[in-house]
Amino acid sequence: MSNNWQYTVIRGVSKIVCLFSYPTVLFVGRGLGPLMKTILKKQQKRGVFHVMRGLGCSEKKAEWIIDAMFKNLGQSLVEILYTPNLKKQQVLNQVSIDHPERIEAALKEQKGVIILTGHFGNWEWLGAVPALYGFPVTVIVKKQPNDQVTRFLNENREMMGIEIFVRGGNEMICAARSLKRKKILGFLADQDGGFYGVPQMFLGKMASTPRGPATFAEKFHSPILPIFAVHDKNHHNQIIVGEVMRYEDTGHPEEDIARLTRKMASLTEQFIKDHPTEWLWFQHRWSTKPEDMIALQEKKNK
Repeated sequence: MSNNWQYTVIRGVSKIVCLFSYPTVLFVGRGLGPLMKTILKKQQKRGVFHVMRGLGCSEKKAEWIIDAMFKNLGQSLVEILYTPNLKKQQVLNQVSIDHPERIEAALKEQKGVIILTGHFGNWEWLGAVPALYGFPVTVIVKKQPNDQVTRFLNENREMMGIEIFVRGGNEMICAARSLKRKKILGFLADQDGGFYGVPQMFLGKMASTPRGPATFAEKFHSPILPIFAVHDKNHHNQIIVGEVMRYEDTGHPEEDIARLTRKMASLTEQFIKDHPTEWLWFQHRWSTKPEDMIALQEKKNK
């Protein structure tokens, strides 16, 4: 049986949400936080554990952080349903970009721009809003477990002018082509990097970090911009653009890529510590075992 009805329901709910004002969207979205925490009990417990280990804080403090995270997540969920109104300029007044001139300067280098980002704030709008500002944005996305959710999200992304590459196909070739065309390429680089990632301590435990951003920076000499989405005191979205990072060539590509990857991971880790309620704490960031990565690398070197 076709599950197209799920897409119809999601799109229908989105149309209803778009009828409301943005303040109403904020109110409803943040009100969903406690409900989501109750439904996602397993994720809530995992998040508290990760916060306690990563920040070295008490369980009470960790629970407060996770409560705030779920409120932000509820807001993001309803905002994603509200995304079609972005094309009508109804939300741009509620979203700001800090230091857009850094994006402009990086694009002027004519080598494409690699965006280092992660699951902070409303990461869906992080790509959509710069695209509405006129920046040429492309992203590599992970398919959702539900194909109809993937369809809905990708339609919204493309509607905003974002070029989409889905993992699992020839996305690396497409991404390389994007940088050659001097466009912006976004990476969600706070996920587990698998067996071929770079091992590094991350929030209190060894983790594998994806090599993708550093590998592309080495190949195309593209500047890297760390860009993260957070909320201000009024719960409005703010996109923070950091200072440019670059690949440093010492003649040892493997070492140079690993060093830049660790540098980016350290920057991401510090941003999480500075904005702990904005990061998705319950994701499986530490799935790959370090000993498995080391064994694979030793086998490769034989």
